Amino acid sequence: MGLLATNILRFSRRKFNILPVSCCHGRHLSGGTQRKTVRIGCASGFWGDTPTAAPQLIHNGKLDFLMFDYLSEITMSLLTAAHAKKPEFGYAPDFVLFAIGPHLNEIKRRGIRVLSNAGGINPEGCAIALRQAAGKSGVDLKVAVVTGDNLMPRKEELVSSGVPDMKSGLPLPQTVHSMNAYLGAGPIAHALAEGADIVITGRCADSSLALAPLMHEFGWQSKDLDLLAAGSLAGHLIECGAQATGGIYTDWHTVPDWHNIGFPIADVSNTGTILITKPSGTGGIVNCGTIAEQMLYEIGDPRAYILPDVVCDFSSVKLSQVEEGVVVTGAKGKPPTDSYKVSATYMDGYKMTAVCCIGGPKSKEKGKKTAEAIILRCRNIFKMLKIPDFKRTHIQILGGEDTYGSHSSLL
Repeated sequence: MGLLATNILRFSRRKFNILPVSCCHGRHLSGGTQRKTVRIGCASGFWGDTPTAAPQLIHNGKLDFLMFDYLSEITMSLLTAAHAKKPEFGYAPDFVLFAIGPHLNEIKRRGIRVLSNAGGINPEGCAIALRQAAGKSGVDLKVAVVTGDNLMPRKEELVSSGVPDMKSGLPLPQTVHSMNAYLGAGPIAHALAEGADIVITGRCADSSLALAPLMHEFGWQSKDLDLLAAGSLAGHLIECGAQATGGIYTDWHTVPDWHNIGFPIADVSNTGTILITKPSGTGGIVNCGTIAEQMLYEIGDPRAYILPDVVCDFSSVKLSQVEEGVVVTGAKGKPPTDSYKVSATYMDGYKMTAVCCIGGPKSKEKGKKTAEAIILRCRNIFKMLKIPDFKRTHIQILGGEDTYGSHSSLL
């Protein structure tokens, strides 16, 4: 199979003309009172997450908004390959077929608005499929699309410009396969202000799916940096789904009812105070440990977590356990950078996986010797065919406790 590598670059907002529009209008309840809190649930942390999350949140979450996060960096590349084979593909079909399609009438009845990056590299195609599903269900829904993240149409221009990788400094390779900017919450909030029931995006910062409805509902502006940081933190805490409710908790043995794990809800106030909770009657756990671990997940420097709308400082965040879950306060914000981060994948050779089952005495040693023999045989074939050697090899005997190092019981 083809092997894909990833480049992370930064492109100027002005140069690539993909600056989100900041257009936010606080929604008011009857009688002219502005809402005090907004409840946002997350029903998906990755492409392939369980479709059972949406109904538990729709029926028992008392939600204002429901978000679905589908995109990892490698997922963008896979969707690009799918789109190349069939132009109507390139989005996460699970979103339409299983996650939301069967529940469109209930979502409309309850007034829940939906946000998702399920559009991948073909958000228009995703919106078309969703409108068709709504038509078959007899429900009238306004579906908005956010585009502008896909930079592949400018591939040649960008490759020739020599734009470097953020960390290695290497230029963008000619074999680039996908290239997407992480857009922010601005255009999503704008779509909500225009009355969208469902907003479909391509690549965006995952947390912006939660920040956008908060900007829309509370009227938060670009100058409200601490509030934007709080909203981004709320999104970051729920964007990975059940990770925040004990799914990958270090003390996993204390987490009850994994089979019915609850998906997270962020109940956010207009002052930026966050309550992370989950639907009643579900398994999993929300405590300071699960929330602290998720807060530090994939952010690099907690004093400078760079997002399109704000640079977040989480070093003063405080967690407080309450009956409903965990209250989170103390996020601080700094002005955003003048460029967007872009994830680019490129072809970088091939890899092969084979499975060989070995049993009996000294099976670990036999497995290692077998793997070494296969590599040596392949290298001899490479020499005969005058093709380059492996760039790297790795042998790990599954069941041999290789990952335990000096703690292996087999030593």
